[in-house]
Amino acid sequence: MLTFNHVFKRYAGVGDVLVDVNFQLERGEMAFLTGHSGAGKSTLLKLIAVMEKSSRGQVILGGQNLNRLTERQIPFIRRRLGLIFQDYKLLQDRTVFDNIALPLIVAGYRPQDVSRRVRAALNKVGLSGKEKKYPPVLSGGEQQRVGIARAIVNRPVVILADEPTGNLDPELSGEIMGLFEQFQQTGVTVLIATHDVNLISGMQRRVLTLNKGSLV
Repeated sequence: MLTFNHVFKRYAGVGDVLVDVNFQLERGEMAFLTGHSGAGKSTLLKLIAVMEKSSRGQVILGGQNLNRLTERQIPFIRRRLGLIFQDYKLLQDRTVFDNIALPLIVAGYRPQDVSRRVRAALNKVGLSGKEKKYPPVLSGGEQQRVGIARAIVNRPVVILADEPTGNLDPELSGEIMGLFEQFQQTGVTVLIATHDVNLISGMQRRVLTLNKGSLV
């Protein structure tokens, strides 16, 4: 499903942020990406989301070389991805429903399909009945669930989560990890970037560790 083949990423004035990275994730596999601050975790996720392109090597998603995509192709690839962030990135002046519906509206879904999918996503993350609420009145755990619902509403084949439990206590973190496991069990590939060693050790999943840009 996802392959990194001798991938380098270099920034002018900084040097190599990723150095000869090689790994493969299968369809339906769940793995953690860890490493010290500045190790290259966020950069690696950005390459998968085509927010950046590698300087050398190949990033292959579902058989497509992401380095060879045209600007017009990138939005179609991103619709296959679910992106989840530590700071949620919710629109504070829009309802929960509107936040989750945004990817579907951008993709041109019919209103009746948008409504059906949003409610299904809310049900999956345990937020049924909250669609008319606004993010500021929700707890941190609920806001992260809204972010997850938005990420899965397009039925992605890959979920990328960047420090998704960084602002949550251990109990809520465990609940969020349980949601990721549910998605993985339905065949979604899940890659979670985190520095939470306790969380990783309790999950017994494959761990990819970056050190100064290299996979160790």
